[in-house]
Amino acid sequence: MENLDVTVLRTLHGWRTQGQRALLATVVRTWGSSPRPVGSIMALCESGAVVGSVSGGCIEDDLIYRYSRANQTAASASAAGITHEIPDSTPQRVTYGVSADEAHRFGLPCGGTLELVLEFNPDPASLLALVQTLADGQMVQRRTDIGSGRVELRAVTAPSPLIDDGEVLANTFGPEYRMLLIGAGQLTEYLATMALFSGFAVTVCDPREEYRASWSVPGVALATGMPDDVVREFKVDRRSCVIALTHDPKLDDLALLEALDTDAFYVGAIGSRRNNEARHARLIEHFEQTAESLARLRGPIGIYIGSKTPPEIAVSIMAEVLAVKNGVPLPRDMDVANAKNALSDGTAEPSGPTCFSPASTR
Repeated sequence: MENLDVTVLRTLHGWRTQGQRALLATVVRTWGSSPRPVGSIMALCESGAVVGSVSGGCIEDDLIYRYSRANQTAASASAAGITHEIPDSTPQRVTYGVSADEAHRFGLPCGGTLELVLEFNPDPASLLALVQTLADGQMVQRRTDIGSGRVELRAVTAPSPLIDDGEVLANTFGPEYRMLLIGAGQLTEYLATMALFSGFAVTVCDPREEYRASWSVPGVALATGMPDDVVREFKVDRRSCVIALTHDPKLDDLALLEALDTDAFYVGAIGSRRNNEARHARLIEHFEQTAESLARLRGPIGIYIGSKTPPEIAVSIMAEVLAVKNGVPLPRDMDVANAKNALSDGTAEPSGPTCFSPASTR
């Protein structure tokens, strides 16, 4: 499954290539609570088709009503000048939720206000260049001149917050996040599925034919080479993660060493605390590694949620991957090794509930 922004831009390009009118909506400012963050995008076709989101749905409904021919009837034009047409005009600003009544009407949280910039009928050639650049794994800043609607694409090397100075709207888009999984077992199937619907492009590497033969998750690329070779060919970058799931040192160890020598935002391996300690000792003894060179190697991977089954373990791993990707520091007692050590030596102290009542604690 594609990164949502890429899906929006690719779909928008398809509409425009077919000669259909369409608009691109970007969240440029929020006050109070808002359903979607600044920089979120949505595309709307004149047919009423929508991809992406700028709210929980109510604002999308209003945009569809205003700019979709699906709602056009002889008596539907209003005194407010709603034509149900996507105009040929320069970008416009629209604000939702200024009053309490509007916030309630559009489903915004209490006190929430949302400002959008609407770009009408974006140039198909510029959209194609943007989509192709993202497909090539490069990050791009799309700069729109609010006064004229002209768009400029600039190559960038790092993400940056959206810029809206009243004259130029600059939104940075990155390629898909990628996940390389070593081993095609049952746990990998659950983790790959979760990664796909989280917007990752997933590749599974397993040279063992007996494991690949039973693989059943669509949308995942299968690699048959030795894992360390596949890691090198994968061209791991800062939007990539590599996770070893075979429990077999012959497959996992060299792949992990290759991954640690890249910009991967997450490198980890499945295994118990004992297996993790043995892995570190093995890599230090036989591969001239040090505690410092292995500091980025995560294991036991996941966050501690008491998981036992493959799907529960996959949830634990995916949660940690997303936290690292999003730059969210995890409390020490969420670390699997620390939590299990505390439980085993009796030093664990129950912490108070955060999102539920004590009666619902399990």
